[in-house]
Amino acid sequence: MAKKKCIKSCPDCPKCLPNWLAAFGDLMSLLLVFFVLLLSMAVFDKPKVEEYFEVMRKSMGILEQSAEAMDSAARTGPAVESEDAVEEDSDDLKEEIKEEVEAVNSSSSTKVDQAVFTDGESEFIVEIPSSLLFKAGEYNITNRKGKIFVKKLARIIRTMTADFTVEVIGHTDRSSFRSSKIPRNNWDMSALRSIAVITELMKNKIDPSILKLAGFAQYRPKGGIASQNRRVELRFFAEKNKGPSLSGDNFFERMKE
Repeated sequence: MAKKKCIKSCPDCPKCLPNWLAAFGDLMSLLLVFFVLLLSMAVFDKPKVEEYFEVMRKSMGILEQSAEAMDSAARTGPAVESEDAVEEDSDDLKEEIKEEVEAVNSSSSTKVDQAVFTDGESEFIVEIPSSLLFKAGEYNITNRKGKIFVKKLARIIRTMTADFTVEVIGHTDRSSFRSSKIPRNNWDMSALRSIAVITELMKNKIDPSILKLAGFAQYRPKGGIASQNRRVELRFFAEKNKGPSLSGDNFFERMKE
């Protein structure tokens, strides 16, 4: 006897399954697989991924998660960069900047246009001669070679750790001038040249929060040669290593004297 076929019009028969429901089930399964794959490719935080899997497992009951894996995820905390890793990053940063300084110096025809790299105990400084960036008596960066050099420095600075700060310091020579327009004196000139370098760094996607500005006019000369004193320094240092500039007790004691 032939098996009796199920009549589609019989809604009470448990064997009857609407065709659209089977297609809908397949679609939901495929969407789930798609989002799981998308999640696994887009998220690299292992505890977060395992947390998402656990939520889906509890809500849908189709993803297995062992207790051992969950315990391992719970024990895994956020990655903390060790002091050795920070020092290694600092050394790599210094080496890259030093190479760029040597590269720009190799293409300079005179010593006046050569930058200077100075390595200290907790900081390092890049001295850029004003002639490499500005025309005489100006504070806007017009030298194409200088712009390219600052751009290369910016590319390296973008790889720095968050602990570093870049202080841009402007200096002038001892030749004094007065003007009713800005720049009115050497103080204005040193500050405006620092601002020009900071602006160029910001154009090259440097976070302004790691930048500092200073201008010393002619009052911190490097030597007796005027061309050496006309410079902009980029001082790289870790903010946490910088102590307070004034001790509170000593400061108020001096005020009472």
